[in-house]
Amino acid sequence: MKFVKTISEVREIIAGWKKDGFSIGLVPTMGYLHEGHQSLIRAARENDKVVVSIFVNPIQFCPGEDFEAYPRDIERDMKKCEEAGADLIFAPDACEMYADDFSTFVDMTGPTEELCGKSRPGHFRGVCTVVSKLFNIVSPDKAYFGQKDAQQLAVIRRMVRDLNINVQIVGCPIIREADGLAKSSRNTYLSAEERQAALVINRSLAEGRKMLENGEKDLKKVSQKIISVIKQEPMAKIDYVKTVDADTIIPTDKAEGNILVAAAVYIGKTRLIDNFIFGEA
Repeated sequence: MKFVKTISEVREIIAGWKKDGFSIGLVPTMGYLHEGHQSLIRAARENDKVVVSIFVNPIQFCPGEDFEAYPRDIERDMKKCEEAGADLIFAPDACEMYADDFSTFVDMTGPTEELCGKSRPGHFRGVCTVVSKLFNIVSPDKAYFGQKDAQQLAVIRRMVRDLNINVQIVGCPIIREADGLAKSSRNTYLSAEERQAALVINRSLAEGRKMLENGEKDLKKVSQKIISVIKQEPMAKIDYVKTVDADTIIPTDKAEGNILVAAAVYIGKTRLIDNFIFGEA
């Protein structure tokens, strides 16, 4: 497994691989890897070579968010990558990705305007910009993203379609702890008491899913049920609970097609997200 920090080094290695006819999978991450990231790396092993980018992207953090505090441990990340079968880690510094006078951004309307896009203005401009840069640097055949960030997955798919980027986007299932909490690097912020309280998120979503499986068609009632369960936990503060079309991220109250049921909840000071998709896929 190779470890590089510069764009020129990545491009040199990729050029050699492409000359040899190897297919390339990319797993973009912000580091502090866990089993969820490793599941993406293992999925990417369907390619001949797997590149993992590790970069805490400053431009997708909004003012007052946890950029400085975001967990970082590159030695730990290298071990996780090696265990899962990565061939190359690209871990640039911010100055490698963004020149001092950097002024070009990839922005989007539509799918970015609801859910986390509404709560975190500018977040998806940062995501689209850095992911498009990674696609240009690595030139992967496929790129792998987790469904825990379901809106991000929809946004990246739209960006690739709209800008005719030659990469296949592969969505991978949410990986959970044994008790149901969605794996997240931010889980490390939680105290033992907060960690227990956070279980209310998945528990509430499970109640919503049960309603849909039992034939409920009114998504307002589903959202109300999820909210009522979360409100039973004193440590939880709801950012949003919403039902949207899974592809367009347009809000809907009718259980038709593929519906994304998504929640963002503060447990103490830590903002956690979780979701499920109900429908044809």
